Amino acid sequence: MTIYVGNLSYRATEADLKAVFADYGEVVRIVLPTDRETGRMRGFAFVEMSEDAQEDAAITELDGAEWMGRQLKVNKAKPREDNRRGSWTKKQYS
Repeated sequence: MTIYVGNLSYRATEADLKAVFADYGEVVRIVLPTDRETGRMRGFAFVEMSEDAQEDAAITELDGAEWMGRQLKVNKAKPREDNRRGSWTKKQYS
């Protein structure tokens, strides 16, 4: 399972998130997506922990909590949908 963390401060770093989530267990991975054009953080992250019980505890405790001046939205991440453009098929004309 992966945790979605939304409404993050744009100042939040991977180290900041690791420190917060480490209170609930071992953090395996953190992803902070950035905008392709500006390089600026997009205001959300994904956190993966070593055990589901740790992730559940972090979600329960941190969802709605105020952190860095913002109210966090923390829940289970939904599977990514394949929304890539360019998957159109070309019609062949005779």
